Amino acid sequence: MLDHLDLTKLVFGRLSWNAIPLHEPILLVTFIAVCLGGVGMLALLTRYRLWGYLWREWFTSIDHKKIGIMYVILGLVMLLRGFADAVMMRAQQAMSFGDNAGFLPPHHYDQIFTAHGVIMIFFVAMPLVTGLMNFVVPLQIGARDVAFPFLNNFSFWMTTFGAGLVMASLFVGEFARTGWLAYPPLSGIAFSPDVGVDYYIWSLQIAGVGTLLSGVNLIATIVKMRAPGMSMMKMPVFTWTSLCTNILIVAAFPVLTAVLVLLSLDRYAGTNFFTNDLGGNAMMYVNLIWIWGHPEVYILVLPAFGIFSEVVSTFSGKRLFGYASMVYATVVITILSYLVWLHHFFTMGSGASVNSFFGITTMIISIPTGAKIFNWLFTMYRGRIRFEVPMLWTVGFMITFVIGGMTGVLLAVPPADFVLHNSLFLIAHFHNVIIGGVLFGLMAGITYWFPKAFGYKLDPFWGKCSFWFWQIGFFFAFTPLYVLGLMGVTRRLSHFEDSSLQIWFVIAAFGAFLIALGIGSFLIQLVVSFMRREQLRDVTGDPWDGRTLEWSTASPPPAYNFAFTPVVHDNDAWYDMKANKFDRPTDGFIPIHMPKNTGAGFIIAGLAAVVGFAMIWQMWLLAGLGFVAMMAAIIIHTFNYKRDFHIGADEVVRTENARTQLLAAHV
Repeated sequence: MLDHLDLTKLVFGRLSWNAIPLHEPILLVTFIAVCLGGVGMLALLTRYRLWGYLWREWFTSIDHKKIGIMYVILGLVMLLRGFADAVMMRAQQAMSFGDNAGFLPPHHYDQIFTAHGVIMIFFVAMPLVTGLMNFVVPLQIGARDVAFPFLNNFSFWMTTFGAGLVMASLFVGEFARTGWLAYPPLSGIAFSPDVGVDYYIWSLQIAGVGTLLSGVNLIATIVKMRAPGMSMMKMPVFTWTSLCTNILIVAAFPVLTAVLVLLSLDRYAGTNFFTNDLGGNAMMYVNLIWIWGHPEVYILVLPAFGIFSEVVSTFSGKRLFGYASMVYATVVITILSYLVWLHHFFTMGSGASVNSFFGITTMIISIPTGAKIFNWLFTMYRGRIRFEVPMLWTVGFMITFVIGGMTGVLLAVPPADFVLHNSLFLIAHFHNVIIGGVLFGLMAGITYWFPKAFGYKLDPFWGKCSFWFWQIGFFFAFTPLYVLGLMGVTRRLSHFEDSSLQIWFVIAAFGAFLIALGIGSFLIQLVVSFMRREQLRDVTGDPWDGRTLEWSTASPPPAYNFAFTPVVHDNDAWYDMKANKFDRPTDGFIPIHMPKNTGAGFIIAGLAAVVGFAMIWQMWLLAGLGFVAMMAAIIIHTFNYKRDFHIGADEVVRTENARTQLLAAHV
């Protein structure tokens, strides 16, 4: 018989009341605010009886468009959390000088900068990128859905529950204090015996499964489901960048999975893969994490490059200049992204030959990237440029990203990197390319395709406010970090003795405040646009006069996307269709069979999160039961999955006839 203590440990593991941070005022206030907000949201959903609607139409949906929108919503929600961490860091550094210790204890500050990096990369940038690819790619290639619709739903919920584990660490236990890449030996059990690193491992493992499966799904969709006539060299550039992105995902994310498994074994089973004892090597972890980590940078930025290609062509009223060179540059970047990982640790002592190779390859990768910039500029040359909000984000990107690229080439020089390594200069460079490249691209994409998703434009005034606050705030926030980095100030410090540095941190904090106004303006834009949606609605479905195939459908598109399979003759498929006066059938439609909605993805992913939470706290009984339940749910779904949902021919006839008349009137 198990005694009481053994039974308690078996059921609750390391979890106890001490895991609730009642002694941390900031966390306690945050916890209360989140609880009140959550209760209010639940009350509203219950008051307006939205639970059934959300479950039937959204949570269980396998429509790629709805899943793409949910990915974007997840990314925006997590942006608020990740940016809150950034504001706290900037405020702490602006005031913590001399005798003033600031408002964040060192152990809390360390959790914040770790959570900020993890959330912004894994749970803001990745969901936003994946969401836009999910929504747009099937429409651009003339497909009714992705290749594996249920897998798409499951991938989304795995990512969401992975984000949920990160959020849970805020109120139950704590998060890692290691930096967003969790280098050993700091992430080993000897230096991090608490649950923070375990939260890191299991949240990324669960979300990583979702990302990997999404990558497989989109590759299969692009390769096998293109409309007749759409050869590889007739695909839109955004589809090309999505294909290369997902190839990188499938190649890189298994490496992340493997390295986190090895770290887990070190922590749970007492192995020595990444220790200095018994043959381990911490530098092997650093190599493996960056073999994933540097392709990850291009996983994020390549879809942004595709967005800019669509935006520049549309708002310049011209074909994209150098389509073939754009495609080749994308492929070259994809390949070279696997040959530069070691530039992240030139100072490890590899020697001049190794450092020279990786320095040269890092400089070479800037060539195809620069070629893209010139292609966009030549597309704009003598074009009928309209400075709509997506175009503003694009022009702002060109200026900001070029500066970040030049500082990257500087860091690619090993002797310079020896001086600047681990300094705030590196932080400024990284944010320069991620914000100026990825985030500006995502904001351009959200604004550009928003009317396709919801049938009305976003309000331009608040969109311009958001852009200018972001653009100006970015330079205020990160130019001081370039200066401080050149002075030799290292990153991850929560307190400084030299008071002469304070003015630079104050300027950086002011920049963060301006960026906060930019985020606030975007949220106001969403609300104002919804309230004015009738005035902002465009019945033609193509408010921007877009050039690619997705604009040939209604806004928002019907569940089946295309009532007939389009035939593609040109790179600018939609312009080609308009030139041929909509050579499309108006009758003779038949019922369209589409996959049935299912809640299995939500249930399986939720059980995976339960298993992850139990493993974090070593609740072995719950972990075992959760794993068995998860496998049972997978088996039951495998035998119950049916494709028996269909849309009647009469609905297709009505929708497509009305659509053809509107488009003909528009042209």
